[in-house]
Amino acid sequence: MATGYLELLRARHATRLLVGTLVGRLPNATAPIAIVLFVRAEGGTYSLAGALAAVYGVTNAVGQPVLGRLVDMRGQPRVQLPAAVLSALAMAVFAFVGTEPAAVAWGAVAAAGLFTPPLEGGLRALWSSVLHKEDQVHRAYAMDAVAQEVMFTVGPLLVTVCVSLWSAQGALLVVNAVGVLGALSVVVSPPSRAWRSSPREAHWLGALRSPGLLALLGAFLSVGVAMGSITVAAVSYADEHGGDHVYGWMMAGIGLGALIGGVAYGARQWAGEPSRRLRMLVALLAVCYLPLLLMPGPVAMTLLTVIAGLFLAPAIACAFVLVDRHAPRGTVTEAFSWLVTTFTVGGSLGTGLTGPVVEEGGTSWGFAVPGLAAGVSLVVLIATGRVMAVPAGRAVVAARSENDPNRALEPRFRSGDRA
Repeated sequence: MATGYLELLRARHATRLLVGTLVGRLPNATAPIAIVLFVRAEGGTYSLAGALAAVYGVTNAVGQPVLGRLVDMRGQPRVQLPAAVLSALAMAVFAFVGTEPAAVAWGAVAAAGLFTPPLEGGLRALWSSVLHKEDQVHRAYAMDAVAQEVMFTVGPLLVTVCVSLWSAQGALLVVNAVGVLGALSVVVSPPSRAWRSSPREAHWLGALRSPGLLALLGAFLSVGVAMGSITVAAVSYADEHGGDHVYGWMMAGIGLGALIGGVAYGARQWAGEPSRRLRMLVALLAVCYLPLLLMPGPVAMTLLTVIAGLFLAPAIACAFVLVDRHAPRGTVTEAFSWLVTTFTVGGSLGTGLTGPVVEEGGTSWGFAVPGLAAGVSLVVLIATGRVMAVPAGRAVVAARSENDPNRALEPRFRSGDRA
């Protein structure tokens, strides 16, 4: 199992790109908790803290596909690094100004979210130019999904350490400065500097003109709802069974399950149609959410959250393959960024929906939401099966003439094509 991952990481530039992207995305992974801790340290209310964190999330969701389209049009260094610097500067303004004047605070947080660089989509666009085999790219997608779980688990811990060593203000400044360094490491690398998107057809819809991509986004909106709903239902459960540390263990259990599932999924090659495989993975995801309704004691419940997380990273990794397959020519970064946005919006909808559900029906109804949401995702995938299975039919390399100096910069294949 480990051999395939080690082979991948030994590929030239692979480790640098993965680590640099993870470090560059640290501000995004830690923004909600960092903003809440800072607002509370400034004497603000929980309502204000939550509202500012929500503003960051909304503007981030808006900015990702917009910046992703600019990356496809202008290249990675011209967009990623300036965006990272602007986002960090905006968060620095928030850190020094605080919550007053309110207009400056809200504007700074909104700008920080809007200019968050689309490093996640950019990395996935780079994999096929760094790795030489289709199965390696698929394994890289799985490793990427696993790394996300690690980052979103370790990131908040790093913020709390910074707060304890310095202050909440110091945590905001340090995390965002480190994020700029991560983005810098990526954009000065040879693959990032050399990468060029395929020539694109001018269209105002960009990546969204692909029916297959729209179907996938519709399905993953519901997967995002499922994940967002679990966070709220888990809070309600923890309040009844021991408090914050129980909630922490449950969230860690989801991450551990995703880690185990992602590593196992990426350790082997998968034959067959990826859209059919995604339907199976989402079905298993829905089934594994159902035992949460049993709500046993904290130890057993933590084990159930591990099971609930098992098929999350594999489903995300399989979705990456389909995004690459269905993205219209010249829109690959934008397409991956739309997946990020859709998942983020779904998570926000899930948290907003499950709060009233828990208040009206209790914790058990809260844990019914993720299973239902994953079921809706499966229905969408089944209903759009023919659209999702349509081959991309594009060979990127063929777009360049033999004497074009940029030809060597194109990916050798797309995930839907043979290497």
